[in-house]
This record gives sequence, C-alpha cells and structure tokens, in this order.
Amino acid sequence: MSTGKRWGVLAVLALGVGTFFALGLGRYLSLEFIKSQQGQLEAWRAANPLVAALTFFGIYIGVTALSLPGATILTLAAGAIFGLGWGSLIASFAASIGATLAFLVSRLVLRDWVQARFGERLTAINEGVRKDGAFYLFTLRVVPLFPFFLINLAMGVTHIRVLTFYWVSQIGMLLGTLVYVNAGTQLARIDKLADVASPAVLVSLAMLGLFPLIAKKGMDAFRARKATRRWKKPARFDTNLVVIGGGSAGLVTAYIAAAVKAKVTLIERHQLGGDCLNTGCVPSKALIRTARLLSLVKRAPEFGVRAAHADFDFADAMERVQRVIQAIAPHDSAERYTSLGVDVVMGNALIVSPWEVEVTQANGDVRRLTTRSIVIATGARPFIPPIPGIEQVEVLTSENVWNLRQRPGRLVVLGGGPIGSELAQTFARLGSQVTQVEMAPRLLMREDVDASELVTARFRSEGIDVRVNHTAKRIEVVDGEKVLVAEHGQREVRIAFDALLVAVGRTANLKGFGLEELGVATGRTVEVNAYLQTNFPNIYAAGDVAGPYQFTHTAAHQAWYAAVNALFDPFKKFRADYRVIPWTTFVDPEVARVGLNELEAKEQNIACEVTVYHLDDLDRAIADGETQGFVKVLTVPGKDRILGATIVGEHAGDLLAEFVLAMKHGIGLNKILGTIHTYPTMAEANKYVAGNWKRAHAPQRLLAWVERFHAWRRR
Repeated sequence: MSTGKRWGVLAVLALGVGTFFALGLGRYLSLEFIKSQQGQLEAWRAANPLVAALTFFGIYIGVTALSLPGATILTLAAGAIFGLGWGSLIASFAASIGATLAFLVSRLVLRDWVQARFGERLTAINEGVRKDGAFYLFTLRVVPLFPFFLINLAMGVTHIRVLTFYWVSQIGMLLGTLVYVNAGTQLARIDKLADVASPAVLVSLAMLGLFPLIAKKGMDAFRARKATRRWKKPARFDTNLVVIGGGSAGLVTAYIAAAVKAKVTLIERHQLGGDCLNTGCVPSKALIRTARLLSLVKRAPEFGVRAAHADFDFADAMERVQRVIQAIAPHDSAERYTSLGVDVVMGNALIVSPWEVEVTQANGDVRRLTTRSIVIATGARPFIPPIPGIEQVEVLTSENVWNLRQRPGRLVVLGGGPIGSELAQTFARLGSQVTQVEMAPRLLMREDVDASELVTARFRSEGIDVRVNHTAKRIEVVDGEKVLVAEHGQREVRIAFDALLVAVGRTANLKGFGLEELGVATGRTVEVNAYLQTNFPNIYAAGDVAGPYQFTHTAAHQAWYAAVNALFDPFKKFRADYRVIPWTTFVDPEVARVGLNELEAKEQNIACEVTVYHLDDLDRAIADGETQGFVKVLTVPGKDRILGATIVGEHAGDLLAEFVLAMKHGIGLNKILGTIHTYPTMAEANKYVAGNWKRAHAPQRLLAWVERFHAWRRR
C-alpha cells in the first residue's frame, strides 16, 4: 500500500475515533443506558423492524471496525431488542464483518511495516500461521479472555488469508455471541457484565477453544499409531536413541544425547567423522593450503622478492593431506565418544521396525537394539551423471581424488559449483592443465553475477580453461585417448583429458538401511517435517540425508533439533531454524554469503537496498596485495536491518561471521559502524560498508540546519 493511501486510511480512522470520544458517544454504549432505554428501543424495533435491524447492524459493524469499546454491550442489546434468534443472527454477522474490516485496516496500514521491521523474528510465527492459523484463531475467538479487537489487529499483520479469518471468526465467535445475546434477553436481571458468564461458562468456552488443538494432537497420535501398527512396540527399550551415521550430524546428535544423560548408541559402517573429515572439508582445505602457498611463490615479485622457488612433489602434498586428517581424527574418534558416554558400534545398521535396529558388525556378529527413537544421519555421496561412455574411464570424485599420488597432466573438472571450483583451482595451482566444464552460463550460479565473474576472471588469469554453456554429451576413448564431447551452442566440442573429476552435486545415502522396506518416506532426501521427523514420528533425520542444505555446519545445527526432539517429544519439541545459514566457497578469492543476495532478492521480489565496499580501497588489503573483492550488504529500504551479505576476498569466510551474528541477533549496520575494528585488518571492510550505507542515509535536512548553526557561530 502506498504511503499516501496509508495516511489517508489513518486519517479516516483518527477522525472516526476522535469524533466518538469528542462527542461522548461512549455513554450510549453502557449497560446503564441500554437498560434505561430498553422499552423505547423495543418499541422502535416493533414499529420499524427492518430499519431498526439495519441501523443496529451498521452501528455494530462501525464500533467493531473502529475497535471502539462497547461491542459486548451491543451484543447484550441485540438480545434485549431483537430476541435470541434475530439478535444472535444480527450480532454474529455484524461482529464478524466488523472484525474483518478492522483486520483489513491493520493489514493495509501495519503489516508491511511490521513484517519489514520484525520479519526475521516473525518467521516462526508466520510459518505457524501458514500451517495452523485457523486452529490458532479459533482458539483465540472461543476463549473470551482475549480482547477481540487485539486479535483483529494482531492477525492483520500476519499472512492469514482474509477469507479464512472471516469464516473462522464467524464460527469461533458464535458460541460466545449466543451466551451474551441470551443473557441480553434477560437484561433486567443483569447489574454488571460479570453476571453474564459464570466461571463455569468461561471454563467451558476455554476448553472448547482448546478442542481444535487437542484434536490436532489426537490426529497426530492417530497417524503415528497407524504408521506403526504393523509392528509390536517393545515393553522396554535398550536405549533412548540410536543414531545411524557417524558424520557431522550423527556425532553431534550422539554428543547432545549423552550430554543430557540419555543412553545413546552411534552406529557407523565405515569411518567416524564422515565425509567432512575423511573426504570433504578437511582434506580439501589441507590441499587448498598447499596450492595457495605455491600460488604465492609464483607471485613473489609482487611482494618485493625477485625470485622464489618451491621444490614441490605432488605425492608429498597428498601425503600431507592424510597427515592432517589423522591429526584431526581423534576429535571424532570412537575412544573420545565412548569417554563421553556414547555406545559406539562399528557395523552396518538396518532398521527392522520403528523401534528396532539390527547391526551387523565386521566380524559377522549381529546385534539387535530396541530404542525409543532413531536418528538417520547417513549423509550423501557424489552424484555420477549417466553420461554415455563414462564407464570407460576412472571417475574421480571428492571421495576418491585423495587417493591420487601422481598429478594428472590434463584434468577435466565437470561442474562449476563450489566443490568443482575449489578443486579446479587447486589442481591448476598444483600444476595440472585444468579445463572446467559447466553447463550453466557461469560458475557458482547460486552467487551474484559480480562474485561469479570475479572468480571466473581469476581462474582464467591462472590458466584454467573455463568452459561455461558446455553440456557434457558423451565420453569417447579412441586409441587410448580420452575425450569428453560437449555441446556448446549448436556444435560439438572435443576436450582431451588424462583424468576426469566429476563434481555435479551429491545424492543422499538412502539405500541399505531398511528405509524403503520400513516405509520411511523419501524423495531426493529423507522427507522430514519442521521438527526433522519422518512419517514415523519417533524416527528423525538430520544432515545431508535430510537436506535442504548440505553443509557440515548445517548438519551440526540440525543435529541439535533432531537430538532434543527425539529425546523429549511429546513433552517438548522445536522447529528447525534456517533463518541465518552462512556458507563459504573456498576458492581464491573466497566467496562467503549469509541470507539474501541480489539474485534471490530479485527472484523473490523482495525490496532491498544494496551497499558495496570494494577491497581495493582497504589499507590492509593493499598491504597484503589482496585487493580483489568486495563486501556487499542488502538491507531493508530506508533501514539498517541486514537481509544478507556477500563477501568476496581474502578470508571472506572469517569476515562473514560478524554479519551472521548481526542477522541472528537483530544488529543493524549502525551498530556495526559504531563498533571499533582493529586497524589495519581485513575486518575493517565490514565497518566501511556500514559507513557507505550511513553516508547514503545521511539526514540532509538536519545537516543543512547544522551547517547554518556553524555559520551563525562564525559571525
């Protein structure tokens, strides 16, 4: 709604409310006045039934729409003047229509401002209203303890549909209306409003208001019973929780369960630590570090060093990766988790009933555990696309590339996402001739165009042959020569290679755990609700196998919810919170992001302001020779509230933490600007982007007056 129309509506409301109080019209909406005029009102109704009904109907709507005091008195008057039948009909529809008008006024005047100002804090409420808004509203309408005008205004700033608000209000207020209209038929006996509804009546209405929520809980219990009726529930359980999968999600889930003194069993069939430790985050960052050092050696003249040389051996670098893994492995070891109180079992897990897990250990022993709850944390694996001819070559992925001890001469990296881009740059710096093939029009398609273009330019300057808009069609092996045939435009392009690294996404590990046989709902991932429950209410999923994000830190984040909900449901459970999820692509320069970027804001039609600070103006970046990059912040128009931040540059992943904290706790750019940042550091970029925002929002009128003030003082 435009600002002009909003002020127009407010002016009409103010005029109506002001007139009501200025003329003292409230005295006509008192119990004493209605009782004193009951005879005249009944005579008026008898003489002019239609006019009386329409007039009363209009007054009731007006009072309710303007949120004026007196609706309860009017409901009593409806019974006194029109009787139970017609009085209930008139009061019921007038109350619902008036409430809907007040609701619409709140929506038109307040909703945009409230959602813009408190949007992140209202995320859970908005989601709850979207799913169960009718239940909540019905409860509020039936229980007479909640002021109806406040309900109208509060619901107006949510996203509940107008039609839903109307019909739920119509039904929800009906019983209360009947109580008061019926009391109005005996108006002479009423001395005060407290005489209308006895405590017993109020309690009855309150219980009725809770009925929809109780019914919903009952339906949930019924569905749970229906899902598990094929199996007999054990009388006792061996353990409170069985966690299947020893990666990030599984380890954190088990840790939390042990910390709250639950009995928990963690089952892992391969290596504790999962992909992150053994084949993902840790080894890739270790190799990136080596490649980074080699790139700095090549740049020695930039730093005043005439010549530098690195005696580099590829096999040694890959062995260092394994040493790093071994150094970190104790953090995720069976010994550590056993010492924390976790029963760690190495073997293959099979869910045989909603409360039973069978474990086949390496020595062939089979162990069956009964458990109150199960958490599936089986992770994901690299997806190998069904490209014709791909079976003719050895396919490298983020899982097995760490087994290499001989550097590939010509490496084709299939995929332009984070993993493909990180490994493409790393192997190029290690000396491979790298061709990166991406079917999309640019690398890092989830990032903004300026971030993608900056990374692509850096890749090409380092000798990487970046082929965007190239779709892999088939692989040929002719006379021992391996060739990727790709389609670019309307023609085929042939790219010879010695090794092929595929990084086109990951697929959840769903097979071999009994999920399909049990009937756990799955798609690309295990299907879970907001509480991370599957269609079996005591079976949960977390991490890559559940999605929607496949990050180690998100897996750990989900693990808290999975553990707590699995252990304490039905007494208490929590919706997983995905409002502030950061991620970093560890290319050089790094690309880090939290919240919205420009691309998503445009796709979702979210209004925002964009403020940018370029690192080529930052003292520390200039001193370090790392001036490529920028800090970009999206804010609510006219406000300093942060909607998202993208950082491209040296240590971008570290710098992002300040914005993650700010978004999580509602800290705006003004407070970041007012925070002391050490000089000279890269972190000052966060302060300077806040400064750029502040300059763009300087109070020009105030400054003009201040300028006049200073001019006056110079006289």
